Amino acid sequence: MANKQGRRRSFGSVRQLPSGRWQVRYRDPETGQLRPAEKTYPTKTDAQAALTHIESDIARGHWSDPDAGAVNFEEYAVAWLRDRKLADRTRERNESVIRLHILPTFGAGNVADVSTARVRSWRGKLLAAGVGEPTVVKAYQLLRALMNTAVDDELIRRNPCRIKGADHYDVPERPVLTVAEVFAVADSIAPRYRLLVLLAAFTTLRFGELAALRRRDINLGALTVTVRRAQAELQNGRLFDKAPKSAAGVRSVSFPAELLDEITRHLEHFAAPGSEGHIFVGPQGGQLRRSNFRDDWVQARKAAGVTAELHFHDLRHTGNTLASTAGASTRELMTRMGHSSSRAALIYQHMTSDRDRAIADRLGAMIRGGGGAASEQPSEKDPAGP
Repeated sequence: MANKQGRRRSFGSVRQLPSGRWQVRYRDPETGQLRPAEKTYPTKTDAQAALTHIESDIARGHWSDPDAGAVNFEEYAVAWLRDRKLADRTRERNESVIRLHILPTFGAGNVADVSTARVRSWRGKLLAAGVGEPTVVKAYQLLRALMNTAVDDELIRRNPCRIKGADHYDVPERPVLTVAEVFAVADSIAPRYRLLVLLAAFTTLRFGELAALRRRDINLGALTVTVRRAQAELQNGRLFDKAPKSAAGVRSVSFPAELLDEITRHLEHFAAPGSEGHIFVGPQGGQLRRSNFRDDWVQARKAAGVTAELHFHDLRHTGNTLASTAGASTRELMTRMGHSSSRAALIYQHMTSDRDRAIADRLGAMIRGGGGAASEQPSEKDPAGP
């Protein structure tokens, strides 16, 4: 096709179709075959501008095959999840989120059909339908990770999941019990679960870590409990022990000497026999399950008169707060919590303003001890001033 100077374009061409619209054609840089652009244009000027953009993308190495993303989304998502290395429980949760919240919207189309506008609309509809914000955030994170892989596979040019703030949510402040309230809950629960409550609060172990404890994990002489594994439960009810999420999760945590008698009594009356016997078992001697424990927890919470918003995991939150108040450093909190990052530990240090007051009071004592007590300074209106 000739340009205004009568010379033929060196790259591609445009032509008018019988419909009156204009089509762009150019040579595929990978196959060398002549191919039409993805869409047609209402005017010749629009078509020529589109051809210029295509030529520029190819020259800069930014061109991608428009047909590459013509892969069924559901098939791609299933293969993507299958090929990821995940723990059984994590795989089950991810599969559930993809099946319930992602595939109903995107599953029937192609990977290339997922646009930022569609992602924004999808997210808004989930929230409007009453899906919990944590679940919506998880779904968005999974979709973004899947589309990142599609970019790596050169199916799409860039990830359409670019909604600011959609990958996180503000966690509401959880209840923190006093020591007296912790013991009130422990006093109100079935005797076989009393120590479960106390260890959750004063060693900050998670429910799964407590449920996986064996007799050999308790060192009465050293006053420590060692976490080597955590119990997980699949949706089909199967229980299994898994390794902690990180190396920091394998740890020994000291417990207060004031709990020694509680632990000794529990081992004598409620723990399963043998060094590999579980510390906490159900009334019939079976493994502890969240579902079987829930009724006892709700009744004890009510009898103790604490807030109905209190979850069992909030005992860990309480314990971390108490440890921070007791003077635990960031590194010490990280060790007790089983975290390899300081992020969570810093939360507990920042939330105890009484600790900050204590630090200021100690600094004041240093000032007084060093002879640096502040003297009265004259005001600007004081005639004795300069």
